[in-house]
This record gives sequence, structure tokens and C-alpha cells, in this order.
Amino acid sequence: MATRWRYALRAGVVLGCLTGAGLPAPAQAAFATELSGLPDEFTAGGRVETVSAVVSRDDGGCVKVRWSMVLRVRGMRLDQVRMDRVEETGSFPLDIRADGEVARLTDRRLDPGTLCPGRTVTARYRLAFAGDVTRGRITLAAEAYDANLRLLSRQTATRSVVGSAAPTAAPEEPEPRATTADTTGPAATTAAAAEPGEAPAADEPVTDEPATEEPAAAGAPPAAGAGRPVAGSGGFGAVQAAFLLGGLLLSLGLGLLLRLRHLTRTAGGDDDAGPDRRWERTAAPGRWRAARR
Repeated sequence: MATRWRYALRAGVVLGCLTGAGLPAPAQAAFATELSGLPDEFTAGGRVETVSAVVSRDDGGCVKVRWSMVLRVRGMRLDQVRMDRVEETGSFPLDIRADGEVARLTDRRLDPGTLCPGRTVTARYRLAFAGDVTRGRITLAAEAYDANLRLLSRQTATRSVVGSAAPTAAPEEPEPRATTADTTGPAATTAAAAEPGEAPAADEPVTDEPATEEPAAAGAPPAAGAGRPVAGSGGFGAVQAAFLLGGLLLSLGLGLLLRLRHLTRTAGGDDDAGPDRRWERTAAPGRWRAARR
């Protein structure tokens, strides 16, 4: 009995599969998305490229579209990529979500256009890369959704990103040429004793003074006091000399004013004495006096 049921079940499954295969498949509307405006390779350093995503429909009714662009970078960082969705009225609001090397830019509202058979809906994006990008790759995936967030169509493209200027190789140093010279003289002996690249030192008297420090290299940062005004780095400078000279002139002028005031007061006292007493001369006392009568 169990064997009969098993055979019957198998026969029912086979008949169901054959019946389902014979039914016509439901018709589905055909959507297609294309990416246009893509260069052969992107150039970093402020150059802006405009990339367009276009979705079309062959049959069916009209629907509204919401765009979503997915970025994937390799060999660079997401913060080195600048992307903006634009329309005729200006920038289009986006909802941006980033995770590692992948970022998704989704429209916050539906596209102004309507997708119908024989009509298309286009989304334009401005894309630029930072100047410090040397080489990398970027993958763009344009996805078109309907108002119910049902995926209609998707198109993907990958391009290379190169720097604005390729790094130049360092100039090679010329190899020293061998010259024929007299190798028996004292000059040749001194040059042979010196190390390569060093000039033979002249005979100098040996002193006990400490060696002076060499000046700092041109590329080294300046010292704490370097680059400041003279007044802020210490020492006797022009500002101190100006203050000293001003104080000296002030003292000299004050002395002259006091002297002039003293002379003026002396001259005024002489005028108060009168013209007669001014020229009166006091007789000096003597031994001889007039005789009394």
C-alpha cells in the first residue's frame, strides 16, 4: 500500500512539472540603463567630468524613477572623490552612505522626469578627484528604482584614475671622468691621501680654540629666535638706541629750559632796583676820614 502511494506521488510531481513547463511565461516590461560621458580614464587634480545615467522602457505604462549611484574605489580613498548629482535647477539632494571603499548616493526624492515607453529619464553626476591621487580605479554602478524601491535596471562601468602629472625621475648624477695627471708630484700624493669628494685641507696652525658650529642647513626649520624683529630677539638694537638718544635729548632740553628761566629771573631782579642804584658804586672804606671842625 505504501509503495502505491509513493508511485502515485512521484507521478503527480512529474505531471505538475510538465504542466508548468507548458504554460506561457508572464510578460515583463523591459528596462535598460546606460552610462554615457565616461572618458577612457579619469584625470585627478580638479578636472570635473560629467557622467550621465539614462534609463529607458520598451513597453508598459509610465513610472516614476529614483536613482541610486554606487561607487567602489581601489588604490585611493573615498574622501579623495567628489561626486554631485545635478539637475537643470542646480544640485539634487542625496542620501550618502559609505562603508569602507564603497559609497551609495541615493536620491532623496523621485526624479522630475517620468519613464514611459519611448521616453527616457536621465540623471547627471559631476565627478572629480583630489590632486594627491596618483593612480587608482573606480567602479560606477547606476541603479534605477521605481517609487516602491523595486530595481528596474542596473549598469556598471569601471575606469582608471591617473594623476594630473606623472612623477619625474630624479636626474642621474654624471659619472666622474678619469683625467690623466702627474701622479708623482706632492700634489698628487696629497690628493691620493684625501677621501673621494673631499678637497685637501690647507696647512693651518693648530690652536686650542673650540671649533665653531656649522651653519644650519637651508632646509632645516629656523631657530626659536630666528625670523623675529631685532627687538624681540635680545641684544642692543636700533630701538634701544632710539630710546637712549631720546632720553638724552629730553634731559638736554630740560636743562636748557631751567637755565633760560634762571637767567630771565635774574634779569627781572636787576630791572626792579632802578636805573640809579643799578649804576651806583659803593665806596670802599678807607683809613682816612674827614676831619671834624
